[in-house]
Parts: sequence; C-alpha cells; structure tokens
Amino acid sequence: MLHVDLLLLDLVIVLTAARLLGAVARRLGQPPVIGEIVAGILLGPTLLGPLLGDELFGAEMRPPLQALANVGLVLFMFVVGLELDQKLVRGKGRVAMTVALGSTVVPFILGCVLALGIAGDHVGGDRTLPFVLFMGAAMAATAFPVLARILTDRGMQRISLGGLSLAAAAVIDVLAWTVLAVVVGIAGAGDAEGQWKVLLAVPYALVMFLVVRPLLARLVPAHEKAGRLTPGLLSLVLIGLIGSAWATEWMHVHFIFGAFVFGAVMPREGAERLNHEILERLEQLAVLLLLPMFFVVAGLNVDLRALDLSSLGTLAVILAVAVGGKLFGSYAAARAGRLPNRQSWAMAILLNTRGLTEIVILTVGLQKGVLDNELYSLMVVMALVTTAMTGPLLRRVYPDRRVARDIAEAERAALGVTAAHRVLTVVPGSPTEHAALVDLTATLALATSPSEVVLAHLRPYPRGRLEVGSGLSSELAELAETLHELESLAAAARARGTETRVVSRFSADVAAELPELVTGAQPDLVVLPAGVPGYAEIRAAATCRVVTVSSPDLSDSPDHAEPAGPGAGPVAVRHGTGGDATAHVALTLALLGDRPLVVAGGNRASALAQRLARLGVAATSGVVPPGALVVAPDTGAASADGHLLVRAEQDPDPVDWAAAVSALRPPVPRP
Repeated sequence: MLHVDLLLLDLVIVLTAARLLGAVARRLGQPPVIGEIVAGILLGPTLLGPLLGDELFGAEMRPPLQALANVGLVLFMFVVGLELDQKLVRGKGRVAMTVALGSTVVPFILGCVLALGIAGDHVGGDRTLPFVLFMGAAMAATAFPVLARILTDRGMQRISLGGLSLAAAAVIDVLAWTVLAVVVGIAGAGDAEGQWKVLLAVPYALVMFLVVRPLLARLVPAHEKAGRLTPGLLSLVLIGLIGSAWATEWMHVHFIFGAFVFGAVMPREGAERLNHEILERLEQLAVLLLLPMFFVVAGLNVDLRALDLSSLGTLAVILAVAVGGKLFGSYAAARAGRLPNRQSWAMAILLNTRGLTEIVILTVGLQKGVLDNELYSLMVVMALVTTAMTGPLLRRVYPDRRVARDIAEAERAALGVTAAHRVLTVVPGSPTEHAALVDLTATLALATSPSEVVLAHLRPYPRGRLEVGSGLSSELAELAETLHELESLAAAARARGTETRVVSRFSADVAAELPELVTGAQPDLVVLPAGVPGYAEIRAAATCRVVTVSSPDLSDSPDHAEPAGPGAGPVAVRHGTGGDATAHVALTLALLGDRPLVVAGGNRASALAQRLARLGVAATSGVVPPGALVVAPDTGAASADGHLLVRAEQDPDPVDWAAAVSALRPPVPRP
C-alpha cells in the first residue's frame, strides 16, 4: 500500500536537496544538473546506506517518484524539441556536419570496442548486440541543453564558435537519438508483439511530419484570434504531447522520442509568441519541479559503495574512452574543417559535455535492462566528470577576455562596421628624429588590411601653473611646431597606403599618462622605443602584440626600417620560445622590404624556414648573418640580441603561414 505521507515527505526532501545542491553547483560555475544528480547520489544508498535509504526511498516509494520524474522528462524533451533551432544545422553547413560526424563516429567506435571487452561481465549473450550499440551511443552523446546553457552563461552563443558548436551538437543529438532508438527497438523486441510494433516507428515519424505538423500550424491563427494562450489551446498541445509519447512507448521506442518529435514538429513560422507562451507555462513546471525529480531519482539508483577496485579500473577505462574519443574526434574533425587550433580545442571541450542527455540515455538503458546497476553507476560518474570538466577547461583554452574580443568583433560585423587593424606607435621627444620609427610602424600596419596608424606624442610642460603671458604662448608655439612635424610623418605614412592620424597634447606627467593613452586607444599592435617614458607600464598594460625598438641606432638609420631593394641586408629572426608572433613580424619586414629571411633557433627554426620556402619566401635557416635586422622574442628581461623585440598578444592564435604570405604579397595584375 502506498503511504501518501511518506511520498510527500520524499518530495520535500528531494526538491530541497535538488535546489540546494543545484545552487551550490551554480556558485561553483557548474550546471545545476551536476548538483541535482549529486543530491540523488547522496540521498541514495551511497551515503544514507540501506537502512535509512530504504526507509525513505525504498522499493515502495521508487515507482511513484519515477512516474513523476518521467512526466517531467516528457515535458523537458518536448521543450528541447521546441527550442531546437533547426536553422543551426542549415546555417553552419559542412563544417558543423564534419565536426558532428567526427565527434560521433570516433567515440561510438571506441565505445563499441570497450563494450565488447566488458560485455561478458555485465550482460548475457542475447543482450550483447544492444549492449554494444548502447555503449557506443552513450559515449557519442553530447548534452545539447547543457551545452546551450554553458554558452549562454558566457555569452558565446553570439560568436561564430558558439553557433558552430550548437549546430554540431544539434546534429550529434539527432545521430545519438537515432542510434538509441535502434538500440531500444532491438532490446524491446524480445517477443513477436514487440517486433512488429517497432516497425511502426517509421510510419509514425512520417505521420508526425507530414500530417501532424500541418494540423499544429492551425494553432497559430487560433492563438492570434484569442490574443493569448488559452487553456483550450494548451490542453490540445498537452494531449498531443502525451499521445505522441504514449505512441512511441507502446512501440517499444521509449516515450522520450515521442516527446522530442512532438516538440520538433511544432510550428515555427509566425509562431514565436505562441511558442514563447507555451515555454513560459511548461518550463517552470518541468525545470523547477519535475525535472530535478528525474535527476535525483537517477542518482538514487547509483550505489558507489558497491564498487570495488576492479570497478575503479573499469571507470578509468570508461573515462579514457569517453574523454579521449570525444576530444580527439571533435578536434581532428574541426581541424579538417580548417578551424584554427584554439577554436578546435574549444569545440572539442564543449562537445565533451554529456550531463543531461547522457543521464536520459543511461536511464533508458537501465530501464530496458541493457545496463546493470554497477555499470549504470560508473557511467553516471563519467557523465558527471565530463560535464564538470567542461567549464574549467573551456575557461583555460578560451578565456573570458578572448570571448569579449570575439563578441565585440561580432557586434561590429552585425552593424556593418569594418574594424581597422590599429597600430599605435609612441613618438618621444622631437618627431623629426623618429622618421624611421614611423616608417617601421607603417610597414607593420601593411600586414593587415584595412589598417590605421596612430602616432601618439605627449609634450611635457612644467608642473607649475601656466599663466597667459608667462610662457603659455611659447608652449603653444612649440606644440604647433610639434604637430606640424607629426603631420609630416603622418603624410609619409599615408603615402605608404595606411590611414594615419595624430594624437598630441600637453602632459604634466608623460610617464603616467602614456600608458592610459595607449590603453584607451585599444590598439592591435604597439610599437615603441625601449627608452620611452613609462615603457614598463605601457608594456604591462597592453594586451596586444608589442614591438620594442631596442637598438638605439634603429631609429637613427632608415636603412633598418624602410623597405629596401633586393640588395638590402637580410632580416633575421630568433625563432623559439617567442611563438609565432616574432617570426610573423620578421616575415612582414622581409616580404614588404624584399629582403631575404634567415630563421635561427634549431630544429623549429629549420622547419619554419622550409615551410616558408615552400610558400615561395626567400627563407633559410642558420646563424644570424652580420648586418642583419634582427627580430627576437621579448622575454621581459634586458636583451641586446635584437633590434626589434616582439611580445605576443594575450591568448595568441598560431599564425596561418600560407594566409600570412598571401596577405603580404601584392595581388598579381590580370592580363
């Protein structure tokens, strides 16, 4: 007999634990689902043990709790299907499909191989095929809703990486659910009745998309006529939803597919307000009440106390296959789709998120008898680990400042604003002495198009108060002369093909104000002499690439900076710990100055020289020749090893050398 008082007490305990631990998980930067599953594990036999655990959540209480959890799952899968933007797949095209296939096929194959190795310990002979396919599907899954939440929390859905990840995850979801439907069909078709029912899955899908979808489209004019979501309209949606879930469960294809498909066939065109009101009604009930119940109930089935050392070994193998398969498959596919290295790793980490979808899949496997309790517990732990590692790894590979930079670029692109590559140089003292410095800046600006040069100059004046008639007129005359000299340098830079503007003013403390000026200009590249006032502060404050003119004679000798003819001395680069930024600056000076390039620094230098040579650059490796313009990495310590010292920007991407060489060469005129 069902004890209603105990059921109500269980509901209070479950919902309280889910809310508390969900909030703790959110405070720790994790999805709330992590806390909700942990709450279920703590309420189950793992912590409470068989005595108290069986008293509160015994065999008599599990069925009603599971029933409520299943209702929550029906509503949630409908919400997932309704919110799934089908344009994501169409909008991102081939790259999303390539990444999705790599992120699915590699872990699926590895999961099947693992399943074959452990099948003898967990399933009987007649269950081997569904078990193997199920393990492959479980390893290949990606939690689309949790992934969307992670991207939304960081604002990454507004950048191309976020959109591409969502598109790939949408494809993975479709593939995973398809495989799971096959597995459930095989596992549930144990008798003659089950076999013929499974065959109805295809006609069911056709009816849903060809018949039910046009009928549901009639909800839109009815909603517009009523002006709101009436109880009658919501009742029709719920009746159709539950009927679709019942149909797939009756066909032995599990009710989650019916709920998901019904959400997917809901009208989209002109139904934004209708769908928003439906989500507003159902999400609160599903997400706040019933869905946490599902995850807690899933955790109640986990018994970590029953695991032994051999189980820990199996868990280690499961984690290695799950994490390694997802990361390697996704990364390799992203690189094959020509995504940059950093974005490829970020996508691989995002697609390794399993969380919510994985728990649903595992619960289906447990209910259908494909998984035993031990393996179910291990796989739940794997889902928790892979979901929990996503946030910290993503912040390390793709930091918040990188996301902010991408968002700003996306917003400019949305407004139709083409952001110029801004190169700022600090011109100290008398501008006439720094013609070569400005010319060097203009040369480096030509590496990116469109670009602009900013000449920054602060003129000191006495700290005492300036009074009219006591020196102000002479100061203004000197400033006017300085502006004239700066404009002459700017005109020479403009003649090189770069937009150039001048920023010049009085300053009571040049060393203090220059870093503020540089930071406020938001440059993409800073060029400055080593002895400029406030040099250390400027270098520390700049997050972009910084080129330091360290050799005193560089700014005095135009031969070092001006584009020279074929007979000019070579450009040499010390390639090693400085990454690609140093070599990129050297390549820019070499190609735009029509100079040979010498790469020094061991095996990496030799490999880079060979690669550039294959791209048609006059590049060799070896020792730095006499008379060369030397470009060296800026290590932060005093160095006389280079005329130019280069410090890479924060979070730099590797240079695409083929694209860099192509950008630096003038276009070939058409005959």
